[in-house]
Amino acid sequence: MLAENNLPQTVEIVEVGPRDGLQREEVILSPAEKVALVEDLIAAGIKRIQVTSFVHPRYVPQMADAEEVCARLPRRSDVSYSGLALNLKGVERARDAGLGAVDISVSASDAHSRRNANRSRQEALQEFDEMYHYAREADMHVRGGIQCAFGYQTPDDVVPEQVREIAEHYMELGIDEIALADSSGLANPRQMTTLLRSLSAVTGSVPLILHLHDTRGMGLANVLAALHCGVRIFDTAVGGLGGCPFIEGATGNIATEDTVHMLHEMGVDTGVDLERLAAVARGLEGRLGKDHLPGKLYALLAPPAGRVEEV
Repeated sequence: MLAENNLPQTVEIVEVGPRDGLQREEVILSPAEKVALVEDLIAAGIKRIQVTSFVHPRYVPQMADAEEVCARLPRRSDVSYSGLALNLKGVERARDAGLGAVDISVSASDAHSRRNANRSRQEALQEFDEMYHYAREADMHVRGGIQCAFGYQTPDDVVPEQVREIAEHYMELGIDEIALADSSGLANPRQMTTLLRSLSAVTGSVPLILHLHDTRGMGLANVLAALHCGVRIFDTAVGGLGGCPFIEGATGNIATEDTVHMLHEMGVDTGVDLERLAAVARGLEGRLGKDHLPGKLYALLAPPAGRVEEV
């Protein structure tokens, strides 16, 4: 059902801060701190959380504790946890860790795929099939991601046909959801609209998710464009943390609190308590040893401890 101006009444937020948000940080939080972060996010109303990634600790040491984090998570029927896996071993680890959902992906850019995964796009698709079928046999919810859907080094080095080809492949498999990632932060609203319209005939009723980075300051503008194209699920990271560690200059995700604020101001409900979420972002400053996180709104809603606001 739509609100005014072709906007939805509700939007679903997928919080990726515990995974994508922390994977580039020099300060590595303990498993207890990561679980506390998840608990704080749940208390703020977040119902879907990407909690970790199952990758080799040599490449992403921040996620070396994936199994321990999963073992400590609070079990709630109203909250869904997922993990990112880059290969079959990662899917196996996610299953063994007790997760019911796994996020796996392929890059639309052959150059990025070769640099990031040492595989061509076609080779990566073949491996994706193995991961998908294994996850299905384990009765896991599978989200198929398309990395660099809006370009790798420039917006023109990936064309909609490349993205559509991967989406069609996912649909043939029977994927649960498809996530488009602006891995390099190159997307603009016009490009967003063109790609989403191109995919609409392919994906049908399978939900599309957007994973947007705010590298060039167009993250929320892209959210608005996507809303008008029917997208109702967005990945966000508390405080605007994150970014792909394997793409130079790819800075943080769109901030959860900034995204939620914009949606609420437009009359779109997310079920998230904005002030509690802002407090979570403020708390992360101290834990990560930062003076300020990339997000904007939390600084307005949650002043630093000890600061007295003027009346």
